[in-house]
Amino acid sequence: MPAEWSEHSATWTCWPFDNEMWFGFLDGVRNEFAALVTTIAKFERVHLLVRDEEAHKDAFNRIGNNPNVTLHLVPLNDIWFRDNGPIFIKNGEQLSFVKWEFNSWGQKFKWDLDTLAPYYVAKNLNIDFFKPNIVMEGGSLEVNGKGVALTTRQCLLSKMRNPDLSESDIQVYLKNYLGINKLIWLEDGLEGDHTDGHIDTIVRFVNENTIVYSMTEDKNDTNYAPMMRNFEILKKSTDINERPFNLVPLVLPKNRMEIDDHRLPSTYANFYIGNEFVVVPIYNDPHDEIALNTLRPLFPNRKVIGLSSKDIIKGGGSFHCVTQQQPSGKIWRK
Repeated sequence: MPAEWSEHSATWTCWPFDNEMWFGFLDGVRNEFAALVTTIAKFERVHLLVRDEEAHKDAFNRIGNNPNVTLHLVPLNDIWFRDNGPIFIKNGEQLSFVKWEFNSWGQKFKWDLDTLAPYYVAKNLNIDFFKPNIVMEGGSLEVNGKGVALTTRQCLLSKMRNPDLSESDIQVYLKNYLGINKLIWLEDGLEGDHTDGHIDTIVRFVNENTIVYSMTEDKNDTNYAPMMRNFEILKKSTDINERPFNLVPLVLPKNRMEIDDHRLPSTYANFYIGNEFVVVPIYNDPHDEIALNTLRPLFPNRKVIGLSSKDIIKGGGSFHCVTQQQPSGKIWRK
């Protein structure tokens, strides 16, 4: 599995729908999505899945006739394509992907259509792929492209995903299908994260040897203790050559965000790395600029762009959760 900063052929994402699903904020969510898609399309092609004619019309009206955006009519339950979409892999310049099973983060919501979406991608690209027949979500894995991955036990060992698989079983699958030779297990994710602790909301590689980790200095925050535990694990972790990582703290938003008295997992770590750019979720929060100023020197050859995600986060995720990169490469066919 290539690192996210490797060259992309395109980005895949989905257009939001269902006002009730978005707690009445669908219009604001769609405005933020339009800004996200338009920004990405300045740097690379975007494949945008729309679930029906209403979504197709709305996306076209908000984005316009952008030559770098292709709309695809595909039935969907939701829009978190990082998790139900394919994970692309490479062997030299040969490009394929892994089609995992998706069960809506441990059977929390409907998923019958979402788990089928990779088949559409395969048909569209005319690409052959691999199918391990176990549950796995893209947001639960963070790779450096050099054989190392980060994850959390809270997520991958959830009994509602693969109850018959042990920690070592999961490691074998990830080695065989994604080329991961070293899996670093952190513990828990953010409070309010219905994905059960996806790694892409807390800890991210920015290059093969540097990791940003979410943190808060507020010891009264429920997130303080689990983020510190993860930091202690990272301090003792090493890369494939047993070298320690360069660790950079990335502040969490200062203000607590809630929907229906439920805390939202707002974070700056859910950024998306593309060709010559990085899009970072911001929340009209006092810590927005601090986070952007932390990330900018870590991506010297990319434009770090802050975009509003104060409505998208109401669905439980942000920019990384809704995107899936297609690396450059020659389409593999058996």
